[in-house]
Amino acid sequence: MAYLIDRFRSLGLKPAGENGDWVQSVPLIHNVADKPTRLEIRIGASVIPLIPGRDINPQTARAISQVTIADAPMVFVGYGVTAPERGWDDFKGVDLHGKVAIFLVNDPDFEAAPDEPVAGKFGGRAMTYYGRWTYKFEEAARRGAIAAFVVHETAAAGYGWNIVAGNAGGIYDVVRTADQVAPPLLQAWIARDTAVNLFAKAGLDFDALKRGARGADFKPVELKDARFSIDMSVKSERVQSRNVLAKLQGTTHPDETIMLAAHWDTFGIGEPDAQGRKIHPGANDDGLGIAGVLELARAFSRAPRTERTLVFAAWTAEESGLLGSETFGQHPLYPLSKTVADLTIDILQTAGPARDVVLIGAGQNALEDDLARAAAAQGRTVTPDAKPERGLFYRADHFSLAKRGVPTLLLMGIGGGADLLTGGRAAGDAWVSDYTQHCYHQTCDAWSPTWDLRGAAQDVDLFYRVALGLADSRQWPEWRATSEFKAVRDASSSERQ
Repeated sequence: MAYLIDRFRSLGLKPAGENGDWVQSVPLIHNVADKPTRLEIRIGASVIPLIPGRDINPQTARAISQVTIADAPMVFVGYGVTAPERGWDDFKGVDLHGKVAIFLVNDPDFEAAPDEPVAGKFGGRAMTYYGRWTYKFEEAARRGAIAAFVVHETAAAGYGWNIVAGNAGGIYDVVRTADQVAPPLLQAWIARDTAVNLFAKAGLDFDALKRGARGADFKPVELKDARFSIDMSVKSERVQSRNVLAKLQGTTHPDETIMLAAHWDTFGIGEPDAQGRKIHPGANDDGLGIAGVLELARAFSRAPRTERTLVFAAWTAEESGLLGSETFGQHPLYPLSKTVADLTIDILQTAGPARDVVLIGAGQNALEDDLARAAAAQGRTVTPDAKPERGLFYRADHFSLAKRGVPTLLLMGIGGGADLLTGGRAAGDAWVSDYTQHCYHQTCDAWSPTWDLRGAAQDVDLFYRVALGLADSRQWPEWRATSEFKAVRDASSSERQ
């Protein structure tokens, strides 16, 4: 953190944090759950014991020392989506207070056949915000559920059960104020086989209900006589971290901002690998993103001042759930209604120059047009993310601002292989596969003399061109009509008149 502040200061930037400082405080909750002394579901006279790691991964994001739930009724809420702009409501007014809500992961149209009415309503295979497990836990909290379970299915989640089964390191969350909605008392993934067995014992057909949840007329289904109970102690502590923020003040419209951001945290220290290494350096994820932001700060600091203010952000706790950027989203230091755009870098490819740039979240907002023009000026094209069903657009720090209406662009090198000048798309795909399998979130994510950063430099230059065009214009990028964030942005339109 001190290094970042020193670099921004040496480039002539000014502090953009709290109270004229370089930082924004990010207080966090860190919870580590103990093994439950009771964890079961009763259906009539039968008891279904649940084993952590095999059947369920019970967690809490509340600052508490004990989770106790006794005989809570359970209700299946389908995909748990409330999307007025798509004419969709899975809840139909059902009261969830004091109940355990069971959700399907991903969107209602993820597995829909082409002739089903829901097909394409939520982007088809491309995941929307409604498909993310984070949205489902948030929706459960808003509706008063005491607990929320998301049924894990590998294809729909985008990763295997092994990724969600354990929580030895615990979970983190932002510290919430008294007027904010608290998370559910318990949140968990539940294994598909466990869910199928539970539904069968309650006299229900899981697969049939899942098919029914793809219809707009779906209504929540109570698991008759099913009651969930848990007793689990929790070790909870407060952790203090910080975002680092710097700025170049605009000359004409200083109250209008463009944010250029990356995250400075990584996975830290873990179990030793085969070579005995414990540290996860995060040289690419997101050291290269931070390097890109610093280079943008250097380039803009040496150019004539722009009309709008440029804010350079280094977020903390991204790897713990986008918590540094979420803190800024909850407590913005600059009005989000007058934040023109957020441009975020989270992993850059190191395999050399490319004929294209891979866009995460294609079809969301008009910034994509700016990106396409900037790429064309480089002699490049824009290629959409090859696997939008993974929901990468909802898994980086820009999302904390996107869901509050700020138009965003994300550069994330693992969204699909670039069309490399040497080796083409096949070589780009090979780089993505090698990095994600062997180094992503692992000890080998370290600097290498074999890196070819010319492609990364191309992508950072794209953001310079986009940001410059925005910073010296009266342009206010808009969300597409189909975006789930358009209504949020539209609600503040009067502040941009």
